[in-house]
Amino acid sequence: MIRLILVAIFLICYLLLGLPVLFVEGLIARKHRYRADLTQLRMVQWAFKVILFFSGTRLTVIGEEHVPKDAAVLYVGNHRSFFDVVITYARCPGLTGYVAKDSMIKAPILSIWMKRLYCLFLNRDDVKEGLKTILVGIDQIKRGISMCIFPEGTRGQGADEQDMLPFKEGSLKMAEKTGCPIIPMALTGTADIFENHFPWIRSAHVVLQYGEPIYPVELSKEEKKRLGGYTQAKILAMLRESKLPQS
Repeated sequence: MIRLILVAIFLICYLLLGLPVLFVEGLIARKHRYRADLTQLRMVQWAFKVILFFSGTRLTVIGEEHVPKDAAVLYVGNHRSFFDVVITYARCPGLTGYVAKDSMIKAPILSIWMKRLYCLFLNRDDVKEGLKTILVGIDQIKRGISMCIFPEGTRGQGADEQDMLPFKEGSLKMAEKTGCPIIPMALTGTADIFENHFPWIRSAHVVLQYGEPIYPVELSKEEKKRLGGYTQAKILAMLRESKLPQS
């Protein structure tokens, strides 16, 4: 219970005390947009690292050298937990927006931070609105802002990480239309932090593995047609290889 209380208190304090910071950063952004963006990114990454510390999460990272430091990419991962975002966002080297479900736009204060950090809110029930969101993501990648999406569309509920839902092909359009590299991410053990024993937070050992970049332009015509399935197969292979080190 103590971990849940610590995380909850820290999150509430951060959001409330961060309001004046958001105001100041908004003023700075009028003349120095990139500086303000980068400052806000590092602040949120620091907050996420604190949350991981309070939650007792022990993280093993594999293949981080595959992530380009000087180019926008599309991060694609399997999705099991709320902590998937906390873990992966804390390690992004540059500006990165996440694609979230549209209901998140109603979250007080949190949605302001998300908008400032180039996150997009996807309406999965409206194809036209969903396409508009993807087009915005394409534009952001062209502007040098990486994007991250979990193409299953929701958190997986299977017995383990390999029980993934099919990847939605449209979610990979951001890479297909920009030619940016896709960075596959395989997350193991994240549901052990929270979802597997809701509502408590418990210490867990998590593995985050980055795969080699996938460049859509280098794929065959058939592979491009099923880019979602192709990327999912790469992630599944990493999940099968991933072994949690002994505690």
